[in-house]
Amino acid sequence: MAFDNPLASEIWASKYRFKDAAGGGDTSVDETWSRVAAGLAEAEAPQRRPEMRQRFLGALTDFRFIPAGRILAGVGTARNVTLFNCFVMGDIPDDLPGIFDQVREAGLTLQQGGGVGMDFSSIRPAGWPVRGVAADASGPLSFMDVWDSMCRTIMSAGQRRGAMMGCLRIDHPDIEAFIDAKRDAGRFRNFNLSVLVTDAFMAALDADADWPLTFAGQAGRAVRAGDLWRRLMEATYDAAEPGVIFIDRVNAANNLAHCETILASNPCGEQMLPAYGACLLGSINLARLVTAPFETEAAIDEAALAELTRTAVRMLDNVIDISRYPLAAQQQEAKAKRRIGLGVTGLADALVFCGAAYGSEPALALTCEWLGTIKREAYRASAELAGEKGPFPLYDASMLERPNLQGLDAQTRALIRANGLRNGCLTSIAPTGTTSLLAGNVSSGIEPVFAFSYSRKVRQPDGSSRDEPVEDYALSAWKRLKGPQPPPADIFVTAQTLTPADHVRMQAAAQGAIDSSISKTVNCPEDIVFNDFMEVYREAYRAGCKGLTTYRPNRITGSVLSVAPVAAAAVEPPEPPLSPRPEALAGATYKIAWPESAHAVYVTINDLEAAAGRRPFEIFVNSKNMEHYAWTLGLTRMISAVFRRGGDVGFVAEELKAVFDPRGGAWLGGRYVPSLLAAIGGVIERHLEKDGTASDEPPEAALAMRALAGASCPRCGGFKLVSKEGCDTCLGCGYSKCG
Repeated sequence: MAFDNPLASEIWASKYRFKDAAGGGDTSVDETWSRVAAGLAEAEAPQRRPEMRQRFLGALTDFRFIPAGRILAGVGTARNVTLFNCFVMGDIPDDLPGIFDQVREAGLTLQQGGGVGMDFSSIRPAGWPVRGVAADASGPLSFMDVWDSMCRTIMSAGQRRGAMMGCLRIDHPDIEAFIDAKRDAGRFRNFNLSVLVTDAFMAALDADADWPLTFAGQAGRAVRAGDLWRRLMEATYDAAEPGVIFIDRVNAANNLAHCETILASNPCGEQMLPAYGACLLGSINLARLVTAPFETEAAIDEAALAELTRTAVRMLDNVIDISRYPLAAQQQEAKAKRRIGLGVTGLADALVFCGAAYGSEPALALTCEWLGTIKREAYRASAELAGEKGPFPLYDASMLERPNLQGLDAQTRALIRANGLRNGCLTSIAPTGTTSLLAGNVSSGIEPVFAFSYSRKVRQPDGSSRDEPVEDYALSAWKRLKGPQPPPADIFVTAQTLTPADHVRMQAAAQGAIDSSISKTVNCPEDIVFNDFMEVYREAYRAGCKGLTTYRPNRITGSVLSVAPVAAAAVEPPEPPLSPRPEALAGATYKIAWPESAHAVYVTINDLEAAAGRRPFEIFVNSKNMEHYAWTLGLTRMISAVFRRGGDVGFVAEELKAVFDPRGGAWLGGRYVPSLLAAIGGVIERHLEKDGTASDEPPEAALAMRALAGASCPRCGGFKLVSKEGCDTCLGCGYSKCG
């Protein structure tokens, strides 16, 4: 099979293609699938391996089932890496030797390619006495700095740096410092942070009661629950972190509550795990299973979905037996409970094919129907595997009374009662950023489509790169099937056009069919009212979600779509070099939200009334970011001098538009702009096209030019890094922190 676009080919070649030391290995993605199918079949009885190899190959072909990246890259290669994506580490003891033992174990896990999650609530608060050494404790955040430093030094397998999740309970005395930590843009850059919020706290919040902060049974101080919640929400509003995990709900719904307590989450939040628990992930590509897309009879092929689910369960179960494990405790935990995380990708595209707008009532119904089929068939497959290979060692018949199993149909429950289960937990929805790109840019996980078309940088054989237009899978299918007619805007919705309530409804609907949790980002507009933002989290709790991550463009992490308006620091205006300036001039102010800058750049062009009409007379470039001060001052003086000389000044715009930045440009207003100077040139060009007529908007309203990026990408250095599913993902080169 040939790839549909160069980006998918580049991602396969750089992340998932196996090349051995002798120059052999995978020569095509078909060979990658064959390698993975054969490797997974090795866990079967010898007489069944040929049959299972073909069955597994059929599931992989055409990206119908997409195992997680560790599996694609590692199975059948003999590399010394784990096939599990993420782990939660052990309980961190409250003593120095034990803490550094945990640092060592986390480092070994990261080295083999596994992300790690930790609960730091067991470390005593800052300022509390340390017995026997006449000293005060430095607190959990100081030790998180140690983990963060360790992670920076370890390049994990698969060309990505290790990802970590740091958790702290809402009742820990250092919770306020933890909540505020990400306000420092330079701290904990290798961590995602989540607060473990209890049901008792949510009750105290509803009652407007005080909330005690305690450690190891010792009372600290009390704070008002509403004040602490507001502080958490303000930090998330301003810095997109911490996220929230409703930890009591997680434990109450856990299939394995009879033999474990959930400790923390993996880095992206879809797998809540006990000490040394691991997440083993794979996704069914719903977009590939829709028949008659865009027609009135469009639907998921239910029989194909059921069969694919059963095969996927068997494939993931086999991974447990063939994988390496960084630590013996991780192997023991995985084999005792045989937890897997079967999820989906391409949900939003499948909804588009079926004419259902993401977040609408028809979309909610279809989501529940499709995920309900996957849940039912996954449990049946696991029960049948238990009859064939034996149940997982810690299986207990009381599991049938757990919430996730109570809603199963009578036939499935009878099968479980007869055979037990092969796997303790079965379903989870993980981020699929890079693998969804590999599959033709299908929508990621259960997220809405982020953008239906954009551009990415694709590396060339000589090391250079070029921009390659990328289209969402559904849009490409529309063009192929419907030709030039525009797609219906009410169905082709994106993450930015949806309300936060749309996102929460979809996450809550999916959670009802998922054993573990869901990695999802609720996109919020930059100008969302703060009280409405706080209500998003409370509504998610009421709706039954196990956790929530939001993203709102902000000054700390950068902007997905635009930079928050800030008061501009005035740049010294140019001296009039050629003619005196009238006392008052009319003009327009334009706002450029440039992803490299934490602050907006404002361009003001004032016009002079002349006999031949209005013409530009002066330009100011203002920004709160003083990094630009010297060159913006020089630019304003030079361009203003040209404007005052008169004549045709259109060449100024053309010259500026030709300037490129070697670090990469950005997409503004649907067009690629090679540099900030080029963006300023574009503003001048548009102003001149108005024949000098000032904007109808007041200067402070400004005309925002929207960019699709924020912070810089650690792989390509470009400024197209966005937050999707709680994961940093580069729209320029395909890098994903979690994939």
